[in-house]
Amino acid sequence: MKTLYILLSLLSSWAMADTSLDCDEVYTTLDVNRCMAQEVEAAEQTMASYLAASLERYEEDDVVVASINAAQQQWIAYRDAHCRAVYDLWRDGTIRGAMMLGCQLQTTHERTQTLWRNYLTYMDSTPPVLPEPKPLPSKSH
Repeated sequence: MKTLYILLSLLSSWAMADTSLDCDEVYTTLDVNRCMAQEVEAAEQTMASYLAASLERYEEDDVVVASINAAQQQWIAYRDAHCRAVYDLWRDGTIRGAMMLGCQLQTTHERTQTLWRNYLTYMDSTPPVLPEPKPLPSKSH
């Protein structure tokens, strides 16, 4: 557990520290992990904006706001446990970091889609509060 925390802390620091890294041209495991950490950070920021819009839309309904907040906390616990299991599955290889980060990226994107679909769209032809989140790029590192 401590190792995973240290890895996440380092990856987060690397993602924020190096803006000169060209993620279209990466060759090392370290650079792949740094680029993926940047993608996860961007996905988390996007998710946070969709969560904020969801809460704002229902700000007059304390029950819905409390439910959305509780669901988000439980989702975070799920994502962390699920992606930790993916990390453990690959623990003997240098790919373990990329596999965990890929898991975080995919699940964060799925959560953003869920927030959009459940809280920011309408049953009729009314335009959604925010546009549909962009799909994940199909590129691989």
